[in-house]
Amino acid sequence: MRGSELLTKSEDNWVTDMGAWFGGDRVIFRGKNLFTDLFDKSWMEVLLYGITGREFDQSQMRLWNSLWVLCASFPEPRIWNNRVASLTATAKSTGSLAISATTAVSEATIYGKQADYAAFEFITRANKQIEGGETLENILNVEMKTKRIIPPGFGRPMISVDERIPPVIKLAEELGFDKGAHFKIAVNLDKLLVDKRKKLRLNIAGLAAALAADQGLSPREYYYYVIMAFSAGNLACYQDAVYKPAGAFFPLRCEKVSYQGKPHRKWEI
Repeated sequence: MRGSELLTKSEDNWVTDMGAWFGGDRVIFRGKNLFTDLFDKSWMEVLLYGITGREFDQSQMRLWNSLWVLCASFPEPRIWNNRVASLTATAKSTGSLAISATTAVSEATIYGKQADYAAFEFITRANKQIEGGETLENILNVEMKTKRIIPPGFGRPMISVDERIPPVIKLAEELGFDKGAHFKIAVNLDKLLVDKRKKLRLNIAGLAAALAADQGLSPREYYYYVIMAFSAGNLACYQDAVYKPAGAFFPLRCEKVSYQGKPHRKWEI
């Protein structure tokens, strides 16, 4: 169906299993009454139910909450997306626009959500290869020698050690999630990389993706889950900067800019 036939069928009509608002009465959310079936759920539980259609047990919910807290809630204004929040604040714009902008720039390929998606795709692909009889060492060799790339979820641009790894591993052990197949692959790949390249280690994108894969999320579901993970740190930086003078966030004098373009010249009028 396409063209006018599609438009005619869709006019004033939207077929959905997701939910509906019945004004003055109820809200249906994926077949459940929001006010009676979901009223005692946390926001994170409702978010994940909307994304996946699944309800998770309390150990899993502790994992989902803690990954946001431990991995992304840094109130550090020098971090790339937090800079946007702070700059928005000192430009005297709104918190809503700050979060919109920081969420948009958090799609980044190296640091952001594209990196998370790539890490998830790699760890699940590696698991399927191992189930098919491949070895971790061969998988690593293909990535680094044949494809000549660092496996997604490994390496860190500024420093080799990721301070988030120990607390997240501790959490996984407490919850019993350290026995998952994807988790084991991530940790064992880290050990292989330590033997081969001392400064190339597992980063939090790889570990979080492995834990999420062990809970049965798809790559797209995982991406939706992490979209707003930075928001606590973003808002903290916005709140810190909003009462400071306009234009005071990391100003840079012209002399500090290493300009490589055309020399100063007069315009002929």
